[in-house]
Amino acid sequence: MKNKAFFVVGTGTDVGKTYVAALAVKKLSALGSVAYYKAAMSGDESDAYGNPVAVDARFVKAFSGIAQSVQSMCPYVYGKAYSPHLAARVCGRQVEMHEVLRGYEALGRTYDYTVVEGSGGIVCPLRYDGYKIFLADVIAAMDIPCVLVTDAGLGAINAVVLTVNYMQKVGLKISGVIYNCYKDDEICNDNIFMCEELTGVKTIAKVRRGDGELDCDVRDLFGGEK
Repeated sequence: MKNKAFFVVGTGTDVGKTYVAALAVKKLSALGSVAYYKAAMSGDESDAYGNPVAVDARFVKAFSGIAQSVQSMCPYVYGKAYSPHLAARVCGRQVEMHEVLRGYEALGRTYDYTVVEGSGGIVCPLRYDGYKIFLADVIAAMDIPCVLVTDAGLGAINAVVLTVNYMQKVGLKISGVIYNCYKDDEICNDNIFMCEELTGVKTIAKVRRGDGELDCDVRDLFGGEK
């Protein structure tokens, strides 16, 4: 089968992108071979030799049980807990678009599905010197649909609406929204209602803390494609 992929975008940092990506990888692994990919990771741990460790990649691998090597999951890993563009500048190793795409395309030739995760929010700069690369540039180059992840609690309306508006402005395809840290209460339910009303973007799933499975129609992750 031809590889199918989607991009996990967050409304900001620490909204649960990696957790949701891991849930998606685990779900898709029941249907075929799955790869996880992230262009740049920063703020990670260091090994005994002082080399940065791709913590997000290790988590996804352990959580989902996939056999993919951690080394193939991320071409740029930085030890500084900075935005990727700043971490890259400080560490002296800038993100190169062709390297990011080469790693992504290699996975597409090997696996049935690829789940790509972004860094930070949609306006996250990966490189900002004489050459500028933003997260949206990577998504556009890959030309794949996006799943937006947000915390379902207070602030979700503003975060989702602003992110969706920006993504639509730059021409990115949005499959839907996954609401993380969901509780069946008045705040979360109203937030979801208002986000749907104000953006017209569907809800793909509601993820509660500690969920071990992603309860959704797999086709929704890819924009309804069968």
